[in-house]
Amino acid sequence: MNKALIEKIKNDPDFQKLVKERTRIMIILTLVELVVYFGFILLVAFNKEFLAQKLGEGVTTIGIPIGIGVIVISFLLTGIYVYIANKDFDELTEKIKQKYAREV
Repeated sequence: MNKALIEKIKNDPDFQKLVKERTRIMIILTLVELVVYFGFILLVAFNKEFLAQKLGEGVTTIGIPIGIGVIVISFLLTGIYVYIANKDFDELTEKIKQKYAREV
């Protein structure tokens, strides 16, 4: 691909929209993940007593379901990104590819 075509694609409003939207979603989901993860780590570091409280008569503590929740949230955030990418980003990417396919 030549440099002129690359510049043409970079300046395309659809490409700029794709980059902007993808970056926005990526930042939001990353920040949510960081808050959840570091919130759990800070809870482990500064409130072990809370996490050590037993749930019922067994050996399971509150920390176990919270830790599992952190993992589940990570999977959910990944699923959200995949859903958005399949719904919006793929359509826009295909539109851009079709627009410039004959110039490649």
